Amino acid sequence: MEIRKVPAAAGAEWLLSAFRLLRKSPLGFGLLALIYAGLSFALILSMQSMPAVGGALQLIFFIIGPLLIAGMIFAAHEVDEGREASPAHLLAAIRTGRAGRVISTLLPQVAVLLVCFALLYVIVGQANVEKLLELSVKLQTEAQTKGAIDPNLMAGLIEELPLGRLFLWLVVVFAIGFGTIFFTLTIVPDMMFTEVRLLEAMKRSYRACTQNLMALLLFLIMGFVVMIAFSVALGILGAIAAMVGGDTAMLFINSLGNGVFVAFLAGAMYFAWKQMLGDGPTATLTEETSGVAM
Repeated sequence: MEIRKVPAAAGAEWLLSAFRLLRKSPLGFGLLALIYAGLSFALILSMQSMPAVGGALQLIFFIIGPLLIAGMIFAAHEVDEGREASPAHLLAAIRTGRAGRVISTLLPQVAVLLVCFALLYVIVGQANVEKLLELSVKLQTEAQTKGAIDPNLMAGLIEELPLGRLFLWLVVVFAIGFGTIFFTLTIVPDMMFTEVRLLEAMKRSYRACTQNLMALLLFLIMGFVVMIAFSVALGILGAIAAMVGGDTAMLFINSLGNGVFVAFLAGAMYFAWKQMLGDGPTATLTEETSGVAM
C-alpha cells in the first residue's frame, strides 16, 4: 500500500473533518464520549474512595484506553461512510479480532515512559528525584487536608529543586514526545483497517509523517490551539458546575469534556490515516474471527 503525498493544508483538513464528523452524528459521538467519561469518572471516584487499589484501576484503564480509541476511530469511519456512530463501535477491536494488535500499541508508549523516567534520574539526579517525589506528596497532602496549597510552602519546596536541570529534562521529554508522534500517529487506524502489525504500522506512520512533514506540523500547531481553547472552555464549565453541584459535578464535567476531545482526536487520526495511507478499511463488525490477532 503506497504512502500518499498530501498538501500542507491537509493538516488543517484532518481537524476540520473531525469537527464535521461530530456535527454529523452528535448523538452517536455524544454517547461514545459519555461512556468514555463514565469510565474515567468511575476511575477517579474509585481512586478517591479506595486509594489502595488506585494503581490497579489505573493500569486497567491504561490497557483498555487504546481499545476505546480504536472504537471511536471505527465510529469515525462509519460516520464518514454515511452511517451513524454507535456505542457498539467501542467493541470494534474485540469483535473484529484486532484487540491484541491495538493493545500492542501500548508498547511504544511504555518504552517512551521508561526512557523519560531514566533520563529524569540521569539529568536531575536521584537525590533530586526523591525531593521531587516528596514535594508531590506534601502538596497533595496540603491540598487534601486544607483544601488549598499554601503558596509559601510551595515556594519553599521549589527552591530546593534544581529548576535548570528540570527545565532541561522537560525540553528533552518534549523532543522525545514530538518524535514519538511520527511513529504513532496512524498506527491505531492502520492496524484496525489493514492487516499490518505493530512494527510495520510504526514504519508506515514514520514514512507517512516524514513525507508529509508540513501537513503534520500544521496539524500539531492547530491541534495545540484547539486544545488550549477547549481547555479554557472546559475550565469555565467546570467552575460553573462546581458552584452548582460541588467538586463531584466539576470532575464529571471534566471527564465528559475529555471524552468529547478523545472522540474528536480519534476522528482527526482517522482522516490523517485515510489521506496518507488508507486504501479502504477491511475490518467490519460482522467479520468472523477465530481469536485475538497479534
